[in-house]
Amino acid sequence: MAHPLDIVFSALADPTRRAILSMLLEDDMAVTDVAAPFSISLAAISKHLGVLAQAGLITQERRGRVNWCKLDPDALRDASVWMQGFGQFDVTNLDALERFLKAERLSDDPAP
Repeated sequence: MAHPLDIVFSALADPTRRAILSMLLEDDMAVTDVAAPFSISLAAISKHLGVLAQAGLITQERRGRVNWCKLDPDALRDASVWMQGFGQFDVTNLDALERFLKAERLSDDPAP
């Protein structure tokens, strides 16, 4: 069984899912509205939403005939606490963390 932080960071690893989270910062959205700005199928968006829900980053609920998505504002708390331990990352600056981790991975790779 994966550690909860692993699941959260795995969900955040995809740029489409990060974009969806940014959209949900504004307000709850219907699944079709979430899908609108993307050039991928509704089924693909649903899979992304499923990953985000499994990670606890969003909740989904049916209101009448429409499925709605809502950001869980506390869902990133553990990840934020973990990142703050590094001291060099702003809580919300996940792009800086991604660049740091890529640089670390490259520096760990042996030269060809």
